Amino acid sequence: MNKDVYLVNGSDAETHAAFRNRIQLAAAQVSESFGPDAIKFTITEKSPPAFSIIPFRKKKIAAISVYHSSSTPIVAFKNLDGFRGAYRVHEALPVSYRKNWNDGEATPGACLLTLFSKKRNIDYETFINRWHNGHTPLSLRIHPLWNYVRNEVKEVLTKESPKFNGIVEEQTRIAADLLNPFRFFGNPLIIIPRMITVYADTKSFIDYGTMETYLAAEYHIKSK
Repeated sequence: MNKDVYLVNGSDAETHAAFRNRIQLAAAQVSESFGPDAIKFTITEKSPPAFSIIPFRKKKIAAISVYHSSSTPIVAFKNLDGFRGAYRVHEALPVSYRKNWNDGEATPGACLLTLFSKKRNIDYETFINRWHNGHTPLSLRIHPLWNYVRNEVKEVLTKESPKFNGIVEEQTRIAADLLNPFRFFGNPLIIIPRMITVYADTKSFIDYGTMETYLAAEYHIKSK
């Protein structure tokens, strides 16, 4: 099964609710017309906190994930206003939730959506090793993650797509687990060392100039 991720930006003129409704309708129409095995989207459905230790971007974005057997990307998303890019990815789930809510309903909790490219002065093999074998277990050890979707970009599907190497969704059971630094990193005695450790580890394989982080929510349109 192939997995493609489509990035779409919302405009400054549309509200978060209007943007979510637009993406939800587009995903539902693709699900009905193309019959993928599964389809979901992760979206910025509200503004991030004014102050946060996580540098959330304020722009609206949606990452639409389509699982299908065809080798041909679904062109319908390229026609959406704000289309930004399309990627064929390899998905890994180092930890995953057991879904017990209906399709169309918001996934409980909150999601940290991160887009990034590899550090320029390391080769791709080193990038993957540090990401998969170093950073992933570190994140699972420190952060209260309920679901971790690690998408390694295998192919950029459109010429206009930014050259990201990774698209990651880190989800917590409740929003406070992500937004409260003492829940996301740990109690006051360990939070600073942990923050330094995560920062140093991340900077060892990611080009920080390319990294984008968003406070997001997830919606399944058609489950696997």
